[in-house]
This record gives sequence, C-alpha cells and structure tokens, in this order.
Amino acid sequence: MVLQDIDEQVKKCNACDLCKTRINTVFGTGNPHADIMFVGEAPGRNEDETGIPFVGAAGHLLDDYLKAVGLSRADVYIANIIKCRPPNNRDPRPDEEDCCIHFLENQIDLIDPKLIVCLGRIAAKRLISPDFQVTKQHGSLFTYRGRRIMATFHPAALLRNPANKLPTFHDFERIAEISKDI
Repeated sequence: MVLQDIDEQVKKCNACDLCKTRINTVFGTGNPHADIMFVGEAPGRNEDETGIPFVGAAGHLLDDYLKAVGLSRADVYIANIIKCRPPNNRDPRPDEEDCCIHFLENQIDLIDPKLIVCLGRIAAKRLISPDFQVTKQHGSLFTYRGRRIMATFHPAALLRNPANKLPTFHDFERIAEISKDI
C-alpha cells in the first residue's frame, strides 16, 4: 500500500455523515518520507475548498513557525485526524474521529516519522491522552505507537490568543532541535 491508495480510500469514504457536506477530502501534504509529521484536528473552509491541509490563516502561521526554525512544508508531512470538514468548523465528534483514525494510522505507518507533533488539543487528546492539557503539557515528549510525539498549540488558537505565540515558538525550536538528532 502507498499513500495514494489510502487517499483513494478516503475519497470514497462514507463512514460518517461528514461525507455529505464535504467539497473535497483533505488527505495530507508534504514530504512522504518526512521525519516530522504534524497532525491537526480537521479541515476548515479553505482546506475543504482546496483539498490541502493548513492553507488558510492558520496554515500561513504554521508556515511562519516552520520557516523561523529553518524548516518548510517540503521537510515535513501535514495531516489531520479527520479528513472531511465538520459543518461550521465545529470540533470533530469522537464517532467521526473513530471513522477516520485508521486512515491517519496508515499514513503514519507509511511515512514512518520519527516525531509526530499534534497541533492543538483535539489531536493531542486523541493521540497522546484523553486527559491531555495543551496549556500545561505542550512541548513535552510522549510515545505513540513506538514513535516520539508531542503537542503544541493549534495555529488557529494562536490567532485567537496571541499570548501563546511565544510558548509555541519555543516548542518549534524544540522540534527543530529534535529533528537534528533524528
């Protein structure tokens, strides 16, 4: 199996009602051999329109953080827990996550990143711990399916709460340092 096969499965998926309102599925983008994989929660309006994760204002902020620590989208892989946009950008429901999580797990297996970075609480609660608190535990290393994993604030949350931009920058500095040791 290759990433394109999983993407085709995602495009045909109708396991939950999100398939009824999507414009496009949003599979993932970036380096398919990346050592670092970023995982967000779900596509937003811009992502639904383009089929590419993190292309709106939050995506531009993510790009700025990557650039600030010497990385780019060409160096990493970016995906989401959910592959279809929830209506009105609401948080994905656990049953929707359950329908999609195997796609992400297959992506992780094929890409085989050495570090997974959860962008925001939804991804962190799903991949690290249901009790994860991003405000207290961001930047801490954990293990997920034999790989190092950490979480930081979601770029969209930073647009609403700029006070967390500096701690997020420090998390990205740590990501860059870890990437040098990989």
